[in-house]
Parts: sequence; C-alpha cells; structure tokens
Amino acid sequence: MRFPIKKFFSYYKPYLRSFLTVLTCAFIMSTVALVFPLLVRHITKDVLDGDLSTALSEVYWIGGLMLFLTVIQSLTNHFVDYKGHEIGARMESDMRSELFAHMQKLSFSFYDKEKTGQLMSRITNDLLLVSELYHHGPEDYLKYLVRFIGAFVILLFINAPLTIAVFCFLPFLGVFALYFNKMLNKALRRNKERIGDVNAQVEDSLAGIRVVKSFANGHVEIEKFNRENDRFLDSRKKTYKAEAYFFNGVETFIQLITITVIIFGSASIVNNTLDLADLITFLLYISFMIEPIQRLTHMSTQFQEGITGFQRFIEIMNLKPSIENKPNAVTLTEVQGKIEFKQVSFSYEDNLDNVFVNMSLQVQPGEYVALVGPSGAGKTTLCSLIPRFYEVNDGEVLLDGINVRDIDLQSLRNSIGIVQQDVYLFGGTVMENIRYGNPTASEEEIIAAAKHANAHDFIMSLPNGYRTEIGQRGVKLSGGQKQRLSIARVFLKNPPVLILDEATSALDNESESIIKKSLDSLAKGRTTLVIAHRLSTIRNAQRIIVLTEDGIVEQGTHDALLTRDGAYANLYSKQFELHV
Repeated sequence: MRFPIKKFFSYYKPYLRSFLTVLTCAFIMSTVALVFPLLVRHITKDVLDGDLSTALSEVYWIGGLMLFLTVIQSLTNHFVDYKGHEIGARMESDMRSELFAHMQKLSFSFYDKEKTGQLMSRITNDLLLVSELYHHGPEDYLKYLVRFIGAFVILLFINAPLTIAVFCFLPFLGVFALYFNKMLNKALRRNKERIGDVNAQVEDSLAGIRVVKSFANGHVEIEKFNRENDRFLDSRKKTYKAEAYFFNGVETFIQLITITVIIFGSASIVNNTLDLADLITFLLYISFMIEPIQRLTHMSTQFQEGITGFQRFIEIMNLKPSIENKPNAVTLTEVQGKIEFKQVSFSYEDNLDNVFVNMSLQVQPGEYVALVGPSGAGKTTLCSLIPRFYEVNDGEVLLDGINVRDIDLQSLRNSIGIVQQDVYLFGGTVMENIRYGNPTASEEEIIAAAKHANAHDFIMSLPNGYRTEIGQRGVKLSGGQKQRLSIARVFLKNPPVLILDEATSALDNESESIIKKSLDSLAKGRTTLVIAHRLSTIRNAQRIIVLTEDGIVEQGTHDALLTRDGAYANLYSKQFELHV
C-alpha cells in the first residue's frame, strides 16, 4: 500500500503553531549542545595555553556561560518533553475518535468478518505507537540532524582529512540501515497482527467465561490462548533477532569510526598537524556524530512501528461503508408502516448461495405478521433487509412505497424498533439502558416506558431502583428482566414498525407470559413482524408466513394453515409432539 504522506501530516494542522514551537526549542537545545565542546576547546587550547595569571577569571566566565547555556538547554528540553508529548497525545486522541466514529458507519458485513480483538488493537496499541512517532519523529530527526551537520562542519574546520575519513563509513552504514529497516518493518507488522490475535482470543474467552466455566473447559481456553501467545512470542523473537543484527552492526561501525579517529588523530599529533586540544575536541564532536547513529536503532524501530500503525489505521479509514446514504436521501416524517419486498434476491457474499431469489411480500400498515420456518430459512435475514443492515442484490425493499435505499439511514432506523432474542445491555444503570431508546427522554418518559413493558415493579425492587448498576451485558439481571428492559427501550423509541426476533424463545413459561403481554402492548397500532420459534405464541397473528429454503411456501391465519395440512401444519404437529 502506498503510504499516504499528505494524510499523515494533516493531523499536525490543528496543533501546528505549538508543534513549530516545540521544533524551535529542539533546534535551540541541539545548537546549544554544540557550543559546549567549543568552550572546552577554548579553555584547553587558548586559556590554559596562554597567560595563566588571567586564566582563572576567564575560566570562571566561561563556566558562568556554560551554566547559562545549561539553564537554556534544561528549559527547552522540558518544554519539548512535556509539550511534545501532549501534542502527540492530542493527535492520538483525534485519530482514535475519528477511527471509532468511522467504525460506527461500517456495515454488518464488515463486522461479520472482523474479530473484535483485532479492531481493539488498531484503536489502542497501533495509535499509541503512531502518537510516539508524531511526537518523537520530527523532534528527534531535527535534533540529531542539527547535531550531526553542526558537528560535521566544525570537524571539517578542525581537521578536514580526518573528518572525510570518518565520513567514508557513513554510506555503508546507510545501506546497512536501509536493509534492516525493511526487515524490521515486516517483523513489526507481523507483531501487530499477532497481538491483535491475542486480544481477539482474550476477548472471546472472557466474553464467554460463563460458558467456559459451565463446561469446565478452562484448560481448553488456556491452550487456545497459549497457542496465540506463542505465535506472538515467535514474531517478537524474529523482531529482536533483526534488531540484534541491526544494533550490533551499528555498534561495529561506531567502533571502527572511533578506532579510525584515535589512530589517525594520534598520527596527526606525531606529525604536528593536529594538537591534543583539537583531538579532544574532535573526540567530543565525534560523539555528536555517533549519537544519532547510536540512536538510529531506537529511532528506526519507533519509525517503523509508527508507520505500520498508521498504515493499519488507514486500512480501516479507507474502507467505505457498503451501505451509505444517497446524496438526496429522503427523511421520513409520518410513517404508516407499509412494507413491501419486490422480487428480492439476496446473498451474504458473492461466492455464497442466495438466501432469497425473486421473493415478493407485502405487509399492510398496522398488520401483525408472523414469520415461521426451519432454521436457516432466512427469517432474520428478511427482517434485516428492512432497516438496511444488509443490501439486497436485486429487487427492492419499500417502506410506505419508498425504496429503503432512497431513505436517510438515521430516519429509516429511527422508524424501526427491534427486540431480539439475544438482548444486549450496556454497562451502566437501568435508566441509562432504557434511555438508549431515546437519548433525549426525561425520567418521567423512561418510567412510563418501563411501566408499559411491565418492568417498573422489578426495577423498583432493585437496590437503587432505576439507578442500579446492572453490570456488563446486564449480568446481574435474569433473562426475563433483561428482555423487559429491551422492550422498555423500544417503547421509549416509539417506532411505527416493530420487528420481534424470537424475543421469547429463550425464556421460561412464567417469564414468557409476562413478556408476551408486554410485546402485545408494544405491537398495538404498529406494523409488526414476529419471527417465531414457539408456534403457540403466534396463533393470534393476522397472518402467518411460512418461509423455507424455497422461499414463501404458505401464508394465512393459524386455523386456515392447519386446515390446509401443509408445511405449517407439519411444523406445528412436530412441535406439539415435542411438548407432549
């Protein structure tokens, strides 16, 4: 993937003034550092070699100047360290917010294929490394470039032949560094993928901890985790191997440079072309040339980690949501609730079989329709096409005669309430979870919604009523209580179209009876599609649609379908036999 340089630097824009101040301070700090060896050279070569009667006062004056420069260096270093990190953290925060907001726009088809742990790794680990590059990258490269160029120029004035001899090593060092940079880039990218796999395994195991413990399969999860952890360890070992080659290679070059300076410098002193003070100064400045090379390993690792992190960030940011608003999308006002499927064909992916082929269906405003059929027939999929969780391959899905593709997504989904079998509650209080149905609702409206859902009494019996913390995914509540909160959430949303996706199939008979009353109350005056597992719960539906792999095979009332003695009667008799 071609690296998007313009996009990378665009994140500096909001903080450009502060960042330029940081770079200015880094420049001053590096320039000041270059002055110290010159002052040492002046003392050793001029002051101590001259009139010693006045030497002491001059040494004190130079010492005072050194202290002043130390204060300047300390202040600029403090500003660079604090403000630079703050800017990096702000940029990281901006990118994390942008990435999370973008992920909210991505369609179900994206999340069907991606692991949560991998996405978490991109939002956390990757962007932390990018922020380090944003802060330290330009600052370190400027700082060490100033020191390198400044030292090189000064050394040329001290002894040009010796400086050129040292410089001859640098092209070889550059080629060596480029080669191992590529190796490090591959290794660090593999590290990020492996730690993402570790995160995914941890997230999967901890999210299902109750299932793990109920099957006493802790050892299985440990084995799975250790497998991913060992793969990560293996990738880290390869990274450290590349770093070891790189670091030791650089150290070897540095030793060769130092040996060259000592041998040729000593020879120059013997030949009277260099004095001892200049050799000492030369060695001091060589450290300024060598320090950037010594730091090259860390800087290269940081650079590569930041670049690969940014590339992974851009990979997600470049993904276009498969379902988006059209430029002139229609905003719904008064929704009647008529739903129509016209010659709809759909498959989850191009290489998979069609779930529907040329299927047509009409649901009238306010009609209560039940969808029944064997697992895998496409009942949930059919309902997912109405709010555009997935896009049809062919045909049209209409709401009040308008193609859902032409309707603003926010407006469309605000018009549809969904109660699912697998209730998801967020960490927080009861009130916060019900308010999710309408973030602007008042406490009175929330309590009224809870009463409609037959949830008020059990809520008031909780330790802190509506302000009781329910734990992640509502672990402190029973299945029936969680379901009633989800129904209260939809009551608060007050949508004209309602989809009930096997909302009572996982409940006991007593809970089912309470939930059934709540759902019947919720369905009044709304177009309602019920995906039914227990056929006894939908006897009173105005219309029952039987869906199989061949599409819609039957539809009618409960009694009419039983009389027909077809697919529905067969399903009903089988279920009756199971419950007898």
